Formats: sequence, C-alpha cells, structure tokens
Amino acid sequence: MSAFRPLFQLVRLVRLVRPAAAPALLLCAAVGARADALPPPLDQAYPGTIVLKVDATNTAQQIFRIRESIPAKAGKLTLLYPQWVPGNHGPSGPLNQFAGLKLSANGKPLEWRRDTVNVHAFHLEVPSGASSVEAEYQYLSPVEPNQGRTTITNDILGVQWHAMALYPAGYRTRRITVQPNLTLPAGWQYGSALETAARVGDQVAFKPLDLETLVDSPLFAGRHFKRIDLDPGAPIAVHLNVVADSAEALDAKPEQIEAHRAMVQQAYKLFKSQHYAHYDFLLALSDEFGGIGREHHQSSENGVKPGYFTDWAKSEGGRELLPHEFTHSWNGKFRRPADQDVADFNTPLQNSLLWVYEGQTQYWGYVLSARSGLIKAANVRDVFAASAARYDAVRGRAWRAVQDTTNDPIINGRRPQGWNSWQRSEDYYTEGALIWLDVDTRIRQLSGERRSLNDFAAAFFGVADGSAVARHYSFDEVVEALAAVQPYDWAGFLRDKLDGHGPGAPLDGLARAGWKLVYTDKPTDFLKGLEEQSKSASFQYSLGFSVGHEGRIEAVQWDGVGFRAGLSGNTTLLAVNGRAYKAEQLRAAITAAKGGGRPIELLVKKGSLYRTVALDYHDGLKYPRLERIEGTTDRLEAILQPLK
Repeated sequence: MSAFRPLFQLVRLVRLVRPAAAPALLLCAAVGARADALPPPLDQAYPGTIVLKVDATNTAQQIFRIRESIPAKAGKLTLLYPQWVPGNHGPSGPLNQFAGLKLSANGKPLEWRRDTVNVHAFHLEVPSGASSVEAEYQYLSPVEPNQGRTTITNDILGVQWHAMALYPAGYRTRRITVQPNLTLPAGWQYGSALETAARVGDQVAFKPLDLETLVDSPLFAGRHFKRIDLDPGAPIAVHLNVVADSAEALDAKPEQIEAHRAMVQQAYKLFKSQHYAHYDFLLALSDEFGGIGREHHQSSENGVKPGYFTDWAKSEGGRELLPHEFTHSWNGKFRRPADQDVADFNTPLQNSLLWVYEGQTQYWGYVLSARSGLIKAANVRDVFAASAARYDAVRGRAWRAVQDTTNDPIINGRRPQGWNSWQRSEDYYTEGALIWLDVDTRIRQLSGERRSLNDFAAAFFGVADGSAVARHYSFDEVVEALAAVQPYDWAGFLRDKLDGHGPGAPLDGLARAGWKLVYTDKPTDFLKGLEEQSKSASFQYSLGFSVGHEGRIEAVQWDGVGFRAGLSGNTTLLAVNGRAYKAEQLRAAITAAKGGGRPIELLVKKGSLYRTVALDYHDGLKYPRLERIEGTTDRLEAILQPLK
C-alpha cells in the first residue's frame, strides 16, 4: 500500500488466515448450506466483453456516474464490488462510496439482493432471453477530508478502476475482458498506462484488456496538464504525467527534469531489466486532490503539494516518493509475494512478505533518491538517522515483532492510533529498510566489497527482461537468491530480525556501514526543514512527544517523559513555565533545565480540563543524526554513489 507512504513515513519520523476446517464444518451444520454461496473463481474465460463507461464531468459535486454492460445468460448471477485492493494490502475497497445501483435486462428493471455475509456481493436472476445485464450506479468521491481521500476537484481527477467496476463472480479477474470508456470535462488531458483506442472530443475509448490489468492501470486527468519524457529516444517510453491546481505549478526546470531522468537510468542500472511496454508516472500537484503513493506495474499514482517543482528547495523530503513507486514495478508487481497470488479482488491477501515487497522498496527508494540527485546523499543519511532513532525508541517492540506488523493493513487500515509507539503500525516499511541496509552491508563485508545488494536486485528482479508476466516468490526463494550472491545463514539472520524483540532497532547495518546514531541539541538542516514542512516541533527524544499545529500534543512516546507525567493525545499545550507556548519557548525551557533540578511546567488543556504538568527532565534537547565511526569503511557512501 504505498499510498503516500514515503512522505508520510518521513514526516512521521520527524514527528515522532483462514478459519480452521472443523469450526467451519460445525458452522455449516448449524446453519445449513447458504443458498447464495459465491461461486469460486475459476480459471476460465468469461464469455463476452464487459463495456464500462465512466462519466467524470461532474467536478462540482465530485460524482462519477457509471454505466456497465455485462454479458450474461439466463439464471443466477453474482456481481462483486472489489474489496481487496492491490497495493493497499488490505480490504479497503470503498464500498461506502458506491451508490445508486440499478440493474436491468431487456429494458426491464431487475431486483438485486446483497449477500448477507459478503456485503460486496450482489445476487440477481437474469431472465430468459437476456444476453446482458445493464448496470447503472455512482462512485461518490469524498467532499470532506473526514470522508476519505478526494479523487476529483475542479481541476484534477483520478480514476481508480477498482472503485468504478462491478464484475461477475466465478472467474479469475485476469480472465474477464473489459472495454473501458471515459468522458472527461471539456478540454482536459490525461495520463495512464492504458492504451487509447480513440478520442472524439472529450469521449475516450480505451483498448479492451483484462480486469486485473485495468484495475492496475489508473488514470489522472486535469485542466492543467504536462507530459515530460523521462527517457527521450528510448524504445520503451517513460513519461511523467503531471496535473496541478494551476498552470504555474507545472513549471519544471531543466535541472529538475534531469534529476528524474537520472532516477530512471539508475533504476535500469540497478535492476538491469524492464517489465513493461511503457511506464507512466501520474503526478498530482495539489492542495485539494488527495495525496497518494500507490504502485502499479506500468504506472504509479503520486500526489504531493503544489510546490514540488516551484518550491524545489523545500520539497526535497517528498522526492523519495517517485523512486519508491518506480521500484515497485520490479518489486511488488513483476516479482510478487506468493501469498498474494489470488484469483480475484474479493479473495483475501496474505501479507507475510511485505518486509520484502515494501521494506526493500523503501530501501531502494532512499538509495535511488541519492544516486539520482533527487535528494542529497547527506540528507538521505539524515533519513536513516531519523529512521534509526524512531525505531530504536519503539516500546511496542517488547510485545509485537516487526513481522506481525505486516498484518497492520488488515488490522488497522491506517486509521489514527492513540499510542503508535506501543501499538505499532506498518513498521515493515522503514524498519524493513534498516534490515535491508544490514543485508547490503553484510554482503559487502563478507565478499570483501566485491558484491552487494545491487547484485541481488539484478539477479532477483532482472530475470526475464521484457516480460510483464508476474513471477511470485516465497521466503525460501528470497533466502536462496541471497545465498547465491553471498553464502550465509540468511534464513536465520532474517528470522532473527523479523521475529525478535530487541532491545532497540536493528542498527547493525548502520555500524557496518561505518556510522552510528547519536543525539545532539540541534536538528540537522534537512530534518529541521521536514519539521517546518509538517508544521510541528519534535521533542520525541527528550520529552517524548511532538507538538503540532496550534499547540496540539501528538505522538506521545509510550513510557516516555510525557507519558509518565500523564500526557496523551487530544491535549493542547498552552504555556511553558508560565509563558504562552511557542516552540522556541519549550526548547529554551528544556535547555535551561539541563543538569538542573527544577521540573519543566506545562499548562495543558484536555477537553474542558486545565492542569499543570511537571516534567522531571534534565538531559537537554536531543535530535538524531549519524556520526562516522572512526577507522571504519564508509559503506554508506559507497551505497549512495551513482552506479556507472
């Protein structure tokens, strides 16, 4: 689920199975067989082509209107609305925004019944003599932030086909053919990995394709649009399709474009293959369109703030997004975990290998950012420092191993958490990156610097150059591929990191890279910039919390100084030692209390209750950074160097 993960992870760092057979049989015996049991998805071609028509012209009310013609024969038919969305790693299909379902055949309305167990399934009876079922419904894009991610504004729209399409049960999605059509607002341009059959005015017809590939091929369109060639003259095209709130936001300077082109070339040198006919980055620059980072085989959805190009100096922290999602074309899409090889969008995914799928991708996202110049190498070091500090302080490690966090997209689905450092969330991303840094440096050390994780990437993801047919991998296959690069007990090593409880984060890779995590009384310029960007002040490693917009206390560290004083979220910091709260005031108070005996006094408000909290803390300000270990090889510098 790379949905806006990279920038989310960076900012957060600164601010902070199936049921057993016997019970199933007993249940069936108790309630009897269900008359509307869903047919299993079979590996057989669905007869005919579904015609899908999406009208996206109602930008004022943010409503997509959809018509669908589904070939059908007389008898029972079950239609499914996608539940398990690829790239989200959980049951996140937006069923609550699906509305107005009307079905008909031969010009007469048909009644439908929702399944009483699987609410994503709709049962109907196709009358004799009918050759198709006509469906009409709407997808209601959120109009307020608390309703979900906005996918249509006055200037930008995003079509995620899983939100638009019903499909017949009983067939693997890759065996269902769909011919998609889209009506755009007048004059708008679009980008997508889909192949266009024809455009007449604002009516666009795309070439027929299987449903699985359609859902993996979203579209961005906009009033203000720019297409940038990231690999000029190459036989396999790579384009950056940019939509924005304004024409001015599209103004990319030549040196900015060159950094993105360098990123593409560094990816090719790393993976030594391409597994797509062409690749389309979809990039939205907007304050209104929802932020996102989601991977697809031949494209990616990316949404950031409008200053990505025009405020280049301040957008560096968000530039790991595109390298991350591009890496997913190889890791997560071409090579996929075996337990995510499912037949359709309503069969549960299993996430046991997300520490490879997402964790290694997070690592390559950082590395490719540095190698291409999208982010300065020194600032990528700061990202590793923030990651190391964040996960070294996670108290939840005591009860929950990082392997278990791969279940978090199903357990929590990115809902807000009150005690993130104790509950843990999708830590397989960035803690996973630290594990892969450990792997990389270990290979380098054991091989006398002759081999590295670069060799694993080329061998594992670079097979079958030119093929877009997914190849699935297991834990054992990952271990075997690592051992082929460098003999070692990789199974034992990985299980120790994934199932262990610490103490502390897996920082051996940093030490082997020639660096150690230290804390100083001033943040690095890069991390300070991220703090300003998020409009927060981090006191994570001193007082054990951050202070966000309008003095809201956030991300309280479990068993930290603030926690032990009784602080929690939903609390506003009003004053420090009798003076109105400002971040500088609290920093000064922490500095003044260093080595002393007097507590820092905070006036806080939670609900209607005001109270004074005394923080008995005297160790000064603490901000993470990396420091060289004298007399060691600087493997991190070697890792971040561009490939020749």
